[in-house]
Amino acid sequence: MAAAPVWSVDPRTGKQREQVAVEATAQEVDAAVRAADEAREALTDRTVRAAFLRSAADELEAARDRLVEAADAETALGPVRLTGELARTCYQLRAFARIVEEGDFLGVVVDHPDDTATPPIPDLRRYKIPLGVVAVYSASNFPFAFSVAGGDTASALAAGCPVVVKAHPDHPALSELVAKVIRRAAAKHRVPDGVLGLVHGFEAGIELIRHPMVAAAGFTGSVRGGRALFDEAAARPVPIPFHGELGSLNPVLVTEAAAAERGEAIGAGLAGSMTLGVGQFCVKPGLVLAPASAAGDALLKSLTDAVSDTDPGVLLDHRMRDNFLAGVTERAQLPDVETPVTAGAGGEHTVSAGFLTVPAERLTREGAYDLLLEECFGPVTVVARYTDEAEVRAVLSRLPGNLTATVHLSSEEAAGQGRGAELLRELTPLAGRVLVNGWPTGVAVAPAQHHGGPYPATTSTSTSVGGTAIERWLRPVVYQGAPEALLPPELKDDNPLGLPRRFNGRLER
Repeated sequence: MAAAPVWSVDPRTGKQREQVAVEATAQEVDAAVRAADEAREALTDRTVRAAFLRSAADELEAARDRLVEAADAETALGPVRLTGELARTCYQLRAFARIVEEGDFLGVVVDHPDDTATPPIPDLRRYKIPLGVVAVYSASNFPFAFSVAGGDTASALAAGCPVVVKAHPDHPALSELVAKVIRRAAAKHRVPDGVLGLVHGFEAGIELIRHPMVAAAGFTGSVRGGRALFDEAAARPVPIPFHGELGSLNPVLVTEAAAAERGEAIGAGLAGSMTLGVGQFCVKPGLVLAPASAAGDALLKSLTDAVSDTDPGVLLDHRMRDNFLAGVTERAQLPDVETPVTAGAGGEHTVSAGFLTVPAERLTREGAYDLLLEECFGPVTVVARYTDEAEVRAVLSRLPGNLTATVHLSSEEAAGQGRGAELLRELTPLAGRVLVNGWPTGVAVAPAQHHGGPYPATTSTSTSVGGTAIERWLRPVVYQGAPEALLPPELKDDNPLGLPRRFNGRLER
């Protein structure tokens, strides 16, 4: 049977643009993984890795116009957004190059023997080594930053792990172009093409996670797809780490005092956040707890006006559009749910933004309203009107894990008066990033960033954004009693590589 073709599709029309590849067979997946494994040796030198990452950023920037044009044709996200996302991707590659050069990520610790300790301490030398070949599953909504050259790939290469990417079907042509650019950068440093493999097709994704030479995987996508791959990773004869970002409701709590102080501004800000990128951000605020009061009414009026003025937009593909329309309809049909602005079909290929309201009390117990506590991908949010703090606590206690949780406080509450600190503590168990008086859309690439959260937001406690994302692809190893002549240079007493380390209990930089 001939391999199925892989088509590039224009989401603005739903029409096929061009055939760019064919779905990979099991044999082709095997070949890609083996080629990646053979490229591991070329990544051993940290100097080469850092230079490779910088060259990758340079080559992406040099090809910017062509890449942005291809991305827009397949995603309809627009040149401005895509140009910014590509810049973020290049910044991320260079940031990991700096991390590789600094060497702190290796976690070097050297302890000389101490016979006076109880029990005695032998000669122990610890650092971290790369896991091996990493499988990366691209996201639909970030064709640069969470795709072929995105954070999972950049952090894995920085760790010394070659990568095989399962391309997302929403942007296969772009995926092929980006892979060629990265391989061109690799060639400049005599790194084999196999350091970045690329495969297409659903079955190829399954074969990839099952391959015995794949040592770990990173995923960004739906709960259903991510959980299926997570289960595959766990069911292997030798289970592997699976770092998946699956879905998030990203709750927002607005206090009565905050609504009274600046309800109109909060309503306008919420509209901008929930409709950004046609609501296709993983950190879109999908549930808002707002007071059922006059101040809350003013907030809703501002939200209504702003959302009503939002133009219809194109979702990433027509399957997502169908799911969005069905999801909004199902939620709107629940008793006591109102639609001040109805989200739905904005045209034959577009959708219009909207929001739903519901008494918060309906969300305090199990039942049909649990649907409102599930992510609906697209430009829609749910505003739950609460009457007292007991309802707020009851709703928060029923929420699943999230990437973010946000609280809007008044100026007095933010200054420490009232329940501000208590609310912050209540939100902390729900998410990996807790915001005060801001909006979750927009994830800065910074050393202190954490993009993850309790399940189902992610399947592990790690982050996919920021410098510590590299830790996902490393494992620690300790040498005990090894003669100095046999040790890797990272662990020798004279520290020939000049690495930051903890030496006999003292921090050395």
